[in-house]
Amino acid sequence: MLQFKLVLLGDSSVGKSSIVHRFVKDSFDEFRESTIGAAFLSQTIKLENEPDVTIKFEIWDTAGQERYKSLAPMYYRNANAALVVYDVTQADSLAKARSWVEELKSKVSDKDLVICLVGNKVDLCEDGSEPKAVEKEDAESYAAEHGLLFHEVSAKSGSGVSAVFQQIGSKLYAQKKDSLAASSQQRNTVNVELQRPSTNDATSCCS
Repeated sequence: MLQFKLVLLGDSSVGKSSIVHRFVKDSFDEFRESTIGAAFLSQTIKLENEPDVTIKFEIWDTAGQERYKSLAPMYYRNANAALVVYDVTQADSLAKARSWVEELKSKVSDKDLVICLVGNKVDLCEDGSEPKAVEKEDAESYAAEHGLLFHEVSAKSGSGVSAVFQQIGSKLYAQKKDSLAASSQQRNTVNVELQRPSTNDATSCCS
């Protein structure tokens, strides 16, 4: 089993906690209270494209209120992945998500950090409750330009939520597999070098 730390970032009321609870508990609470500080949850999945691979996500769901923003670095430090969430029905929500992406890129030294931009509440647009204020093409273009994964989801219906974590898990596994292969190759190289006979050894065949 591979274990990864994942953090959720975004403005207040974009639905970060609802996304996590849909993923972990497959539930949705219309009147969920705002997170205070941060909440910790975990969930284990099997990768659809690698059925033998099991991944455990240790998830930190951070509060979006401004007064808690200074605490965020404590949670995204040493993270392997980050979900940056915005609300597709709020025009300024994507701009705020962009500021989180910029903060992550400037303060997290790990260049392998997987960042996924997630537009939530698409159900409100599909049922006509709210007009869509952030076009998918705009967010998708921004994500592509900055090397981010991108998804639109509905925490309420569950649409797209599982796909987010599957794609993040697959990317993290691919990175881990490459690093494991590299370290294994390095060990083998070291072993070969250690097994070579020394030319200074009187008992050596080369003396």
